[in-house]
Amino acid sequence: QVDVEESGGGLERTGGSLRLSCAASGSPANIAAVAWHRQSPGSQRDFVASIVRNGNTTYAASVKGRFTISRDNTKNTVYLQMNDLKPEDTARYYCKVVRLGGKIYWGQGTPVTVST
Repeated sequence: QVDVEESGGGLERTGGSLRLSCAASGSPANIAAVAWHRQSPGSQRDFVASIVRNGNTTYAASVKGRFTISRDNTKNTVYLQMNDLKPEDTARYYCKVVRLGGKIYWGQGTPVTVST
């Protein structure tokens, strides 16, 4: 019922920056939380960052201090600002939307490659 679409991925050099976007359909009032996860080939999907209704944010230790998650309710969009990129950040990044009641919706992902 909720359409989730990521964009903004691409190729960046070590130390560079990228800004990912997650656009979700529907009203922000129906969303409990939005999170970013990432997955490398052959690996599990790992948590990156999240933002909840009151605006509180949580970050994985590996990205804390470098990544920032934010939202624009007018545009129904959540952003992930990625600074000081490292080769270890290379992965496909997925947006997860959690509606009130707990139902989860995933986007198709957007690839991020950080070159050495």
